[in-house]
Amino acid sequence: MLSTVILIVSAMIGVSLLLNLWRLLLGPSVPDRILALDTMYINSIALIVLYGIKVASELYFEAALLIAMLGFVSTVAVCKFLLRGDIIE
Repeated sequence: MLSTVILIVSAMIGVSLLLNLWRLLLGPSVPDRILALDTMYINSIALIVLYGIKVASELYFEAALLIAMLGFVSTVAVCKFLLRGDIIE
């Protein structure tokens, strides 16, 4: 039963990734595109965690944590660039 639930949830997150890609490409403003990209990496983390549960490997959880840290830093850097015009002061 768990494998069926993981498959269904993975399909739902895949659809969510496609909708985020659509928002990323056609977003009316830059903040909309940043938010879509932020949501895409969160959804990709969810897919990695689901795959880690499916194969019962702890390596995928560490990879998801690394992607989460890099995604947070990149989102902060892009927002700081949009507000101030430079990343490093």
